[in-house]
Amino acid sequence: MFLAAGKGDINTIIGGIAPNWGPFGSLGNEARVMIEVIMAVAILLCLAIAIWGAAKQRIGATALRDTFSAEQGKGLIVAGLTGVFIIGSLGTLFTIVYGMAV
Repeated sequence: MFLAAGKGDINTIIGGIAPNWGPFGSLGNEARVMIEVIMAVAILLCLAIAIWGAAKQRIGATALRDTFSAEQGKGLIVAGLTGVFIIGSLGTLFTIVYGMAV
């Protein structure tokens, strides 16, 4: 039997938010873990903001007929998802900026 995922391991799947360290590989292991934990907490916080915005938008648009709440919810969704994108891209952005400076 041929398994398509025979070469991968679980770190390939769950290591998605860990940055590719590139030129910052000389950091200590403790510093790497600390940065990864901070990034994970920030991503979870941004996702929580997006979920809160979705709930606020849905409740404001249907139950309360409150257009201000619905618009505020849309803004929270956009802010939360933008934060997730930016934090997820930080490793790549730092590597590009460092590469351009050298």
